[in-house]
Amino acid sequence: MLSVPASTGSRHPYRGVVRLDGMTTPPRTGPGPSPVASPEISKASTTDNRSRPLLALVLAAQFMALLDVFIVNVAAPTIGTELDASGGELQLVIAGYAITYSVLLITGARLGARFGHGRIHLAGLALFTAASLACGLAQGATELIVFRLVQGAGSAVMIPQVLSLIQRHFTAEARAKALGAYAAVLAVGAAAGQVAGGILVSADLFGTGWRPVFLVNVPVGVVLLAVGGRVLLHGDRVAERSPARGLDLPGLVLLGAAVSLVTVPLVLGQEEDWPLWSWLSLAAGALLFGVFCGYESRLARRGGAPLIAPGVLRRPGMGLAVFRVLAVMAVNGGFLFALTLHVQGGLGYSALRAGLTFAPTAIVFGLVGLTWRSWPASWQRALTPAGFVITALGVMGVGLALRGGGEGGVLLYVAYAGVGAGLALAFSPTLTRALATVPPEHAADASGLLATVTQLGQLIGVAVFGTLFLNRLESLGGFGAYTSAEALSVCVFALAGTAAVGAVSGLVLRRR
Repeated sequence: MLSVPASTGSRHPYRGVVRLDGMTTPPRTGPGPSPVASPEISKASTTDNRSRPLLALVLAAQFMALLDVFIVNVAAPTIGTELDASGGELQLVIAGYAITYSVLLITGARLGARFGHGRIHLAGLALFTAASLACGLAQGATELIVFRLVQGAGSAVMIPQVLSLIQRHFTAEARAKALGAYAAVLAVGAAAGQVAGGILVSADLFGTGWRPVFLVNVPVGVVLLAVGGRVLLHGDRVAERSPARGLDLPGLVLLGAAVSLVTVPLVLGQEEDWPLWSWLSLAAGALLFGVFCGYESRLARRGGAPLIAPGVLRRPGMGLAVFRVLAVMAVNGGFLFALTLHVQGGLGYSALRAGLTFAPTAIVFGLVGLTWRSWPASWQRALTPAGFVITALGVMGVGLALRGGGEGGVLLYVAYAGVGAGLALAFSPTLTRALATVPPEHAADASGLLATVTQLGQLIGVAVFGTLFLNRLESLGGFGAYTSAEALSVCVFALAGTAAVGAVSGLVLRRR
């Protein structure tokens, strides 16, 4: 549920962020992008006495969905033990959410513009809540994977409406304060998710183990639905709607099929010694992705509304931004997944201790993301490559601190903080500069493209680096403090190498 920020570029004044339905939002103060950017306020929009309950409602839903991502990371080893899930199945529990969220994100935004942001937000919230209940009651890994796919779909429908609703119901200083509250939710959500996940799993409430990490969403979701029925539907009646864009259902089907055909063999192939079906699936996924690109190009030439406008990728700096976002989010996803398995499966940490262990990374990420815009102007151009370098050094530091099955000491926490700072510097300035150079007519498509790429990067990281970790672990004979540390060291080298490629990518792609 990451969002897409925009800010002042080196040669372009700040123009705001343009939402997927084509309207503009004021300057962001938060660390990272908004799932979809937001629009220029219409003259009919007002700040009424329902605005504060509305803000509390949508931010609570945003916080719940953000918590869910990080809570599940911490709970993954316990889920694997209690459901007897394989490593590949655990990867799909994490990645399944990202598959549907990334593929349906743009469509969710367009549904809000077409049918009303409040109404669609409630529909997504209902789907997310029902899927959370189903996840909490799942009796097997396959069931849980399916319900995680549904949960991701609920988020993709719900989350894109948040900034739109804030934009329509707040003006001037009230809007700036609302956006500040939104940024704070993003900043603290990751750290809170790590700790909350650890508390819920370690508490083992009524012998339910990992299940409360999903079931906790149910009472919260029910309350938000009851309140939202009054607050948000009223907002849909009084607010002026945006012009609706086409949903591009054929493009949606092609993209979803291509992502699934590539992800599943990457995750499950190594467990079955890369059978023929895995290679055929990868080939079919690549073919379908080519078909998707061709279809999107033809639709754009006909004047349609493709999910990903080909012209956006030709904008100066956009190709580099896409590559860097994929790289940094892949490192983030792979690092969290492999490290969670190591500290709980290899070192025997409780879920609570694991969550607290990761907290420095999330806290520093939030702090750097909130403050980098105020740093000296002479530093700004170097922030992104420096962020990749710091990330590479940080993950290598984690590997060194944990080598041989050790627990790391002070060096480990310094390295964790370095990873958080590096990821923030590699991520936020990249998106900010990319959107600052996009003209208004393309900004909505650019926002949607980068938000989707953000989620796909996480998906790639869990699939590729998670598979690398599990494959090495299996070759060493399974979990143990030493064998897990060896597997982590291999994964860490690959993560650091990916970050290093991100650092030098600008030298090649920017020149082109």
